[in-house]
Amino acid sequence: MGKVRPDHIKNLARELVEQFPKRFNSDFESNKTIVDALTDVTSTKIRNRVAGYITHLVNIGFD
Repeated sequence: MGKVRPDHIKNLARELVEQFPKRFNSDFESNKTIVDALTDVTSTKIRNRVAGYITHLVNIGFD
């Protein structure tokens, strides 16, 4: 079984990857700073979850 993530985390991550596909890579730390710069998410926990899901999408080859 996989990790359970809320839909708003997945939707935001997918939107960011679709809008800025070249900015993200498989490094969580760099994705975290990019998400922080591109969004107005105030919660560190939400930012980290979005960055983690983006890292996951990049690793599996998001289409």
